[in-house]
Amino acid sequence: MDPNLAALDQARSAAIDLGMKFGPKLLVAIIILAAGYFVARWTAGGVGRMLQKFELEPPVRMLLLGVARGLVLILFAIMALQNLGVELLPLIAGIGVAGAGIALAMQGVLSNLVAGLTIILTRPFRVGEFISIVKEEGVVADISLSSTTLSHPDRSRVVIPNRRIVGEILHNYGRIRQVQVEVRVAYDTDLNQALATIRELLQANPRVLKDLVPPTHVVQLADSSITIGVYPWVNVSDYGPAGGEINKAIVEAFRARGIVIPPPRRDVRLLGGTAPGELQAA
Repeated sequence: MDPNLAALDQARSAAIDLGMKFGPKLLVAIIILAAGYFVARWTAGGVGRMLQKFELEPPVRMLLLGVARGLVLILFAIMALQNLGVELLPLIAGIGVAGAGIALAMQGVLSNLVAGLTIILTRPFRVGEFISIVKEEGVVADISLSSTTLSHPDRSRVVIPNRRIVGEILHNYGRIRQVQVEVRVAYDTDLNQALATIRELLQANPRVLKDLVPPTHVVQLADSSITIGVYPWVNVSDYGPAGGEINKAIVEAFRARGIVIPPPRRDVRLLGGTAPGELQAA
């Protein structure tokens, strides 16, 4: 018989033997994995319905759903491997060694994930709140396991790795901010009239929150003027426009009521006996 034909027959016989031996097991393993996929979806749906009763952040809910789905898939994968006769202990040891190497190579990513879990569980801020951290500020648009995204009024976005957030000093403004407005008036101004005018303007401005009384008082006695501080609270989205509207309204109301906003002034004194006429001639 031709050696090539003999080798082909031998390979065919070996393939048939392997198919007869492992084919049913492989088919059962595929069925187990398919069943695991559907059971994982069903389990995730049940966990999702259960979590709706709790006020959890979206990242926390997605994380718990992923953990539930992953545990079910791992359980069915182990059952499929056992059905194929795979020794699990050497496999687990190999996965452990590979995992250690991957962990060393991905320290930054893992630190972001750990920091993300810390942020999600401790909840120092939530989506929609205005925060300031690591010289960046903005409204929290998204919180994920790896990063936090802030949105700015100029429609730009800042993505901060979570490891840069945990352990830093965080200023959380919440959903409101306090506008800082200061206006100068002359020393002969009726302060009660000026303060009453400002309070009327704040009451009429729709952006100013009415349930929080805005501080309005004299903050400084300068050389040529008195400084009045106006600090109303507004929603984060109204912070930029509110300051401009309040400044404009104060100027117009003061002009209409004869309240003087003095320009900056400096007194210059000539020392050494030099007369003003001599200084101009020079």
